[in-house]
Amino acid sequence: MSNSAIELERAANGLKLLGDKTRLTMIAMLKQRECCVCEFQEVFDMSQPSISQHLRKLKDAGIVIEERKGQWVYYSLNSNSDLLGLVEDILSHVPEQTEKINQIETSCGC
Repeated sequence: MSNSAIELERAANGLKLLGDKTRLTMIAMLKQRECCVCEFQEVFDMSQPSISQHLRKLKDAGIVIEERKGQWVYYSLNSNSDLLGLVEDILSHVPEQTEKINQIETSCGC
């Protein structure tokens, strides 16, 4: 395979990941600030395993990174990802998630 075919395949896989509404919303939130699993649970009303599965897919693709702070693991956009430009282009067409960020800042106890 040539480099362009690999890059095309990588872009296609990134787009597939972001084609999911939950993951796209997570990425839009992470554009504004880092978040932990419990904060995503608050917003999406989903189980911890479901949230973790979405984050694992994004992490495996290199779109997000995790950092442990005490007992919590925080996720943020990976500024070194080769998909960052694509992600930022997509997010320019997605509404900011300020309401969801405000929701977790006022109600999450982590």
